[in-house]
Amino acid sequence: MRSRGGRGGGRKRRGVPTTGRAAAVRVKTARRRSASSTHWLERQLNDPYVAEARRLGYRSRAAFKLLELDDRFHFLKPGGRVVDLGAAPGGWTQVAVAGTRAETGKGRVVGIDVLAMDPVPGATLLHGDFLSEQAPGAIKAALGGPADVVLSDMAAPATGHAGTDHLRIIALAEAAYAFAKEVLAPGGSFIAKVFQGGTERSLLEVLRRDFESVRHAKPPASRAESAEVYVVALGFRGDAKPAAGT
Repeated sequence: MRSRGGRGGGRKRRGVPTTGRAAAVRVKTARRRSASSTHWLERQLNDPYVAEARRLGYRSRAAFKLLELDDRFHFLKPGGRVVDLGAAPGGWTQVAVAGTRAETGKGRVVGIDVLAMDPVPGATLLHGDFLSEQAPGAIKAALGGPADVVLSDMAAPATGHAGTDHLRIIALAEAAYAFAKEVLAPGGSFIAKVFQGGTERSLLEVLRRDFESVRHAKPPASRAESAEVYVVALGFRGDAKPAAGT
């Protein structure tokens, strides 16, 4: 799979081109396929982001969420250091590599996930649980210095109970920020997935204290029926602790 390390240039809006609408694809329910699986397949086949991700070589349609967030908030910069928590299958990592020019050696991108990933040119990928005791040290060592951006698209498996799912994803966001606070350079950014209803008050209060700007955003690539939104915290006020190797 190609990395889009060569993408870049100006700040024009990046996303699915506005082309003519193709005829919708209908999928019949097969004997061995459930109705929910049929619905998922039909949605994938009719999703323009899926087709555009395939055309551009992105590993997932989720790459466009990060592209659209960066188009709006401009946190990915050439030469920057980026940590991608919950990186598999690698779409966000690809975008981070392109935005920092890491494939040319200007920036550095470190991704980690419990799922194994194919290599992404320009990125260092770690296979493991971000919540393990060993993970923070391994990430810092691979990063080689304070981070400019910490990304978290992590989400726990959905239970179907909105309250429980909200608490679980907020717990992941809190864990991601606990790590981010250790490695972010002054002026750095933290972007994390949360659910509609926003960030828990306790976390939001901490972010507002530690950053110059804290916003919630739902990029166009995020499906309308999805409860996900992103908290975007910019301008880290704290003094980052030196990462291992500096």
